[in-house]
Amino acid sequence: MATYDSDQNYFSKNLDDRNNTIWVPLSLTLVEYPKGDAFGKILAFISLAPFGIGAGFVTLILFRRDLHTITFFLGTVCSEILNYLIKHAIREPRPKVRPDDAVEYGMPSSHSQFVWFFSTYVVYFVFIRLHHMNNNTIIENVSKFLILTSSLSMAILVCISRVYLHYHTTWQVICGAIIGIIFATFWFALTYFVLTPLYPYIVSWKISEFLLIRDTTLIPNVLWFEYRSIRHEVSFRSRKSGSMKFQ
Repeated sequence: MATYDSDQNYFSKNLDDRNNTIWVPLSLTLVEYPKGDAFGKILAFISLAPFGIGAGFVTLILFRRDLHTITFFLGTVCSEILNYLIKHAIREPRPKVRPDDAVEYGMPSSHSQFVWFFSTYVVYFVFIRLHHMNNNTIIENVSKFLILTSSLSMAILVCISRVYLHYHTTWQVICGAIIGIIFATFWFALTYFVLTPLYPYIVSWKISEFLLIRDTTLIPNVLWFEYRSIRHEVSFRSRKSGSMKFQ
């Protein structure tokens, strides 16, 4: 009986502790929109674009191991760190609209800074890096145009979504965009003039060889180069295996 009473007291105390616990949602990917607002729902999905870009970075780094991609990703990480430091220095709250407003600060908008850093870097990459690759075919020019328009359109739509869904004020979004553009300019210049010349030395390190890290800076079209290389290798191995069968 004493054991039963002690167990009951233990579970009662445990239940009371659970009732007194404050539960907080992991709001990293939580985006709210007004119920029944179809346009707001579309913008809520669009505002998740930075997480899709982040997943794309991780995938590219794991499967391509390219130094420039790694550097680009490190730039986005540094941009997010800068955003965190500025937010906690200014401490400007988000708009007070929803009853469950987050306590996180809103100036500048991290989503806005992220997408404009990404888009600005892509613009520099297309106009400066790809400009010197002598890719003058119609397909190449169309693909460049699509890359630029899709990147800039995404950045604009993400900014609109953050204001429309009342996660940030217009000024917070504008400041985030300005900081993202400025930091992307700095990071691209650092990468282009300082880091890129060091890539040949970095790939020669033992740790780079172990991790299969490579530098594709001098290859104009990596996809076409890999396609031709793989096609040539498959053809060579096919001929080799065929000759071995007749021996």
